[in-house]
Amino acid sequence: MNRKSRAALLSIGSNITLIIMKVIVGVISGSVSIISEAIHSGMDLVAAMIAFFSVRKSDAPPDERHPYGHDKIENISGVIEAVLILIASGWIIIEAVRKLFNPGDIEGIGLGFMVMLASALVNWIVSGHLYRVAKEEDSVALAADALHLKADVLTSLGVGFGLFGIWAASHFGYNLYFLDPVVAIGVAIFITREAIEMLNHAFQPLVDHSLSEEELAITAEVIRQFRPESDGFHDLRTRRAGRRRHIDFHLTLPREMTVGESHTICDQIERGIEERLPYAVVLIHVEPEGHP
Repeated sequence: MNRKSRAALLSIGSNITLIIMKVIVGVISGSVSIISEAIHSGMDLVAAMIAFFSVRKSDAPPDERHPYGHDKIENISGVIEAVLILIASGWIIIEAVRKLFNPGDIEGIGLGFMVMLASALVNWIVSGHLYRVAKEEDSVALAADALHLKADVLTSLGVGFGLFGIWAASHFGYNLYFLDPVVAIGVAIFITREAIEMLNHAFQPLVDHSLSEEELAITAEVIRQFRPESDGFHDLRTRRAGRRRHIDFHLTLPREMTVGESHTICDQIERGIEERLPYAVVLIHVEPEGHP
């Protein structure tokens, strides 16, 4: 099992534990915001399982039916995760609105507060680990999973302090039980924003969106570094699949240059791009100067 798979497996284990805790406390207390957090953790679990499958499959070598590899599986997993979050957010809002117009007492506020703090701490530790692995391995699926858990940290803190606010107000004779569904709605809105951002990030490579302006600038810089006196290059095309950056372009070289010399320059450019942009797959089409 590789490093990415182990990180995804850690996320699965932590989410199962937190779901059990939140469901038990949510049912006992009657807090819709804690239940909404349990649903959020359920989506985190699904995301972690999808991430675990995708990082294992995406690292499989190219085969006869997939000559370009399986890297886009990570992007597909990101899209699925985002859609699941949007569905969960809608359900949370519906339940919270119902609770807002039909409020009920919340029991065990202290226990709920402690569970939310524990959840925030666990997810903060796990998400930090996932972010490090995702950055080092350039994994879209793990980055999406880490984003899930980062959001869970913030929403758990929001729910926890919402419960604390209800408890504190009750000691001064105020009833702020409406705060519970309001916090749940806030959680759902935050999750929705997270999901839309993730959906955009994961979906773009599926339609062969070009690399970022920064990555395009780095590519051009490397080409000019190894061939500054040339007319340069044209027809630069880029796309991304998982962590792979696919780059191809036409390179103009002098007509009198031998095949061996042209090949050496192409190798230098390829290595230069791969050093600056990890996991780059570079394809260069050489053509003579003056070629129409």
